[in-house]
Amino acid sequence: MKARIYQQSKVATQSGHAKEGKWVLEYGQTAPHKQDFLMGWTGSKDPLSQVKVIFATQEEAEQFAQKNGIAYRVEQPSKKIYVPKSYADNFRPSRVQNWTH
Repeated sequence: MKARIYQQSKVATQSGHAKEGKWVLEYGQTAPHKQDFLMGWTGSKDPLSQVKVIFATQEEAEQFAQKNGIAYRVEQPSKKIYVPKSYADNFRPSRVQNWTH
């Protein structure tokens, strides 16, 4: 199974951009997950499926994978579209959506 190199996205529960630019190397799953009958937890015999290595740049992540002989694929981040918004737009007469409160 190939490792995956991707750029971390913004955390959905926060409005900041603190962890957004980091690159992550994540190993693929080589063993199936099994459920523990006693506790009901899900686990695997593959410890690498839980490992995530964080890098500052994509090149560092690729060099690490090549140095250690890890097959990998790079997922480029999608283009972000920022739409400027204004608080005054909530009260404009041509508002299309209905008020929810």
